[in-house]
Amino acid sequence: MTTVTRTSTAAATGTAPAARAPLPGPYLLWLAGTQAGLLGDAVLYFALGWAASAHGGGAAGLVLTAVTVPRTVLVLLGGAVADRFGARRVMLVGDTVMLVATAALALVAGSRGTSLWLLVAAAAVIGTVDAFHLPASGSMPGRLVPADRLPRALALRQAGGQSAVLLGAPLGGLLVAVGGLSGAAAADAASFGTVLLVLLRVRPLEEKPYAAPTGLLRQAASGVRLALGDPLLRSALLLTGAAAGALLPVVSLLGPLLARAHDWTAATAGLVTGGQAAGVLAVAGLVAWRGALPRAGVGAAAGLGTASAGIALLALAAGPMAAVIGSTVTGIGSGLFACHLGPLVLTGAPSSHLSRVQALLTLVQSVALVLSNALLGLLADTTGAALPTLLCALATATAALTALATPTLRRA
Repeated sequence: MTTVTRTSTAAATGTAPAARAPLPGPYLLWLAGTQAGLLGDAVLYFALGWAASAHGGGAAGLVLTAVTVPRTVLVLLGGAVADRFGARRVMLVGDTVMLVATAALALVAGSRGTSLWLLVAAAAVIGTVDAFHLPASGSMPGRLVPADRLPRALALRQAGGQSAVLLGAPLGGLLVAVGGLSGAAAADAASFGTVLLVLLRVRPLEEKPYAAPTGLLRQAASGVRLALGDPLLRSALLLTGAAAGALLPVVSLLGPLLARAHDWTAATAGLVTGGQAAGVLAVAGLVAWRGALPRAGVGAAAGLGTASAGIALLALAAGPMAAVIGSTVTGIGSGLFACHLGPLVLTGAPSSHLSRVQALLTLVQSVALVLSNALLGLLADTTGAALPTLLCALATATAALTALATPTLRRA
């Protein structure tokens, strides 16, 4: 079986030499281009949210929904398209569409203003392209990097993505202040141009389009069947859903609610969020430098256990300092989890199904996050933010213990 063969080979060759081996040049070039694209996207997302907020809360929610709905509905189809026609080709088409769309957005916003229909249309284009681009992009490390170096490669990618999030908001604010939505869209268009130039030079060695005997919908369904039928992939996907539902809402949703309950300032709330980002960056940088733990499943479980302790500390924090420490510990656990589970999923999927498995991973995270955000938000309105935060800590600890009790994950 593919999963056993690839994992066993990495273990048999030893992790110490591989952990220090240099990452492939094509991957580093692709990662540099991807980083430029992520920074441009973060700038545009801030600008879209800011422009939408001028139309009211309902309008802002509509714009966010216009991104989320097509991304969620089409992502499995996007994974099938990337596996069938090639991830690189799908990314080239998607980046070209976004280059044209963001350039058009810059022109229209500059000449006619930021009407609500324009924001919704732009958001819908972003969500649709994301549905095809995200599975293709998520599979690229597995196509460019040997399995024994994937933990370091993915950790470096995670660090870059987190840096883009941290820099995107202030840079977006600066660009919006100078040039409005038009300026932010022009900057994002330039970033897509950079990504296109990089993709023209990067070619995965083993990626070949194939003529499938079935339609795209059946191919998408076969990716779901493969993941659910494989013990390692099934366990990893369930663990990812649990982590997305219990871990991701803590900083984005419950953290600000806790800050308001304590009458902390927005700057203090920002420090709490920054602590989580700093924790993720620290772990990602360490794994990128030194390599991951020998047993990835145990590393992922340890990350969830660490995050659970940080979430509990955040929930019980009486002052800003304790809250920042709690969010930092949460970030350390989040980074540890992501840096170990990501390689498990990529090495566990056959090369013919890499994008489809990544699409399913995205879908699981999105559905879990949407459901948990709604339930936790309602509970916070009823009982206050501390109780749902403690429940998240309990759920995260339960997921960690479940992972350790699952032989497939524990031995991976």
